[in-house]
Amino acid sequence: MPGMDDLPATLKRSPKKAQETWAKTHDSAVETYGEGERAHRTAIAALKHSFQKVGDHWEPKRHKGPSDPQAAARGAKARGGERESFGGVDVYGSTKGELLRRARELGISGRSSMSKDELGRAIARKQR
Repeated sequence: MPGMDDLPATLKRSPKKAQETWAKTHDSAVETYGEGERAHRTAIAALKHSFQKVGDHWEPKRHKGPSDPQAAARGAKARGGERESFGGVDVYGSTKGELLRRARELGISGRSSMSKDELGRAIARKQR
């Protein structure tokens, strides 16, 4: 599987299932769209339906589905990147309490007054 040779660093530290999901989707997207950014975006979007970024790796989500407005977008809106992404944080599938716990573990200040979207942004920034 050629995509396994091009795994992003965060996926190299992730479960085998996450690696396979990304690689299979990436390889299929390369056949359809050619090598490049679109194939990479397609693979990340597929990954985000089953996994969320936690620190420097990806972990399985409790429930499959879009994690943020960008992952939920389809068609031209998805390709245009017109929606927010939250950097792999599963804002849709996490409770505010779960996001608060992660923010606390990351040492994010001001977290108690943040909305879910604000927590997702702060966690994504801290995980980079």
